[in-house]
Amino acid sequence: MGDQAAKLDLDAFWMPFTANRRYKANPQIFFQSAAGMYYTTPDGRRVLDGTAGLWCVSAGHGRRGIAEAIAQQIQTLDYAPAFQAGHPQPFVLAARIAALAPPSLDHVFFTNSGSEAVDSALKIAIAYHGAKGNGQKLRFISRERGYHGVNFGGLSVAGIGRNRRQFPLMLPGVDFLPHTHAFENMAFSRGQPAWGVHLADALDRLVELHDASTIAAVIVEPVAAAAGVLVPPQGYLQRLREICSKHDILLIFDEVVTGFGRLGAPFAAQYTGVTPDLITFAKAVTNATIPLGGVIVSSAVVKAIQNSTDGVELFHGYTYSGHPVACAAGQATLDIYQNERLFERVHNMAPHWEQGLHSLANEPHVIDIRNIGLLGAVDLAPDPRDVVGARGLAVQAECFERGVFVRPVRDTIVLSPPFIIEINQIDEIVATLRAAIRRIN
Repeated sequence: MGDQAAKLDLDAFWMPFTANRRYKANPQIFFQSAAGMYYTTPDGRRVLDGTAGLWCVSAGHGRRGIAEAIAQQIQTLDYAPAFQAGHPQPFVLAARIAALAPPSLDHVFFTNSGSEAVDSALKIAIAYHGAKGNGQKLRFISRERGYHGVNFGGLSVAGIGRNRRQFPLMLPGVDFLPHTHAFENMAFSRGQPAWGVHLADALDRLVELHDASTIAAVIVEPVAAAAGVLVPPQGYLQRLREICSKHDILLIFDEVVTGFGRLGAPFAAQYTGVTPDLITFAKAVTNATIPLGGVIVSSAVVKAIQNSTDGVELFHGYTYSGHPVACAAGQATLDIYQNERLFERVHNMAPHWEQGLHSLANEPHVIDIRNIGLLGAVDLAPDPRDVVGARGLAVQAECFERGVFVRPVRDTIVLSPPFIIEINQIDEIVATLRAAIRRIN
């Protein structure tokens, strides 16, 4: 990782979601700087970013307009509270985000992360039903293999078992829909699979089991990103919407990954033609420069809660809700998306992205490929001689040595490049993956 990085004391920083002792004994992946589509390592190597950081640097690295907006805001107003006080930035940004959302979603509650956004959405759902006199509607329905952050609320509705095992105390009253990936019926689908709409009917069975009068909300990722880019079947989200509407159950889309253009539309809600009652967001809203998240809430939900009292309607919020510097970063980021027409660019690049990824179908160990927008995943058969995930890590290491950064989720290589990617850079990612896959055993 270079002489400069080798001199660092790596012990004090407890790295998240990392095998710390193993990594610090041999920190092979280490970044020093970034610009455009590339990271630079301490020894000066440029590495093409195939993941937009962690699904979040959608406009590319080192955007000057965002940096200038942040610097100016710090010099103008570095911080002001949002509790019974105001300042311009969150009002301006909230209006711009609401304008991007489906028409009925027109209020924004700001948080600092996607995890906080999910917990906020769950609390808003409970508050909504309580305001309507349905205080018994406390149950949540989520989905197997879903990822909804790491706070206790989001973890309670998360369907990834390995994230939950260390923390057995969860919110009560949570049940799970089956996940939507059926390898035998969906392998090598391009975009949304034609098979699987019936999987949404499991919600009817859960409503019958628990009674609709006890269920506050259904929360799903339109595309289950952290689980390995599980793409929803055609008609699946529409069916969930129908069932929720029938039973006065709120539908929450967790769009922390898909929000702000990842599928070629502002939100997956528009891409799929399904309007939820709440949308959570984070990551790309500031191009990952300053932490910011939030919940976009329908006017019906907001009005029900606000009309229930003349005082404080929602006893919830954060010191940094609507932080002026984060909101300035968000506005500058939206300017870039709009001025460079990056959502449209995603839409135009998606066919070449799809073609490139699926050209890997006949490579050794490849058992499935999925894509939607500028998201993709390549499943590798686990190495029967080693632990699950060994091939994924081996491909990541090989790609990094060849100058491309990809991310393994066990033996799935997940990809989500910045929207500014060029055709030749898509080709480079695909060619590097091909070489890496051929190299491993």
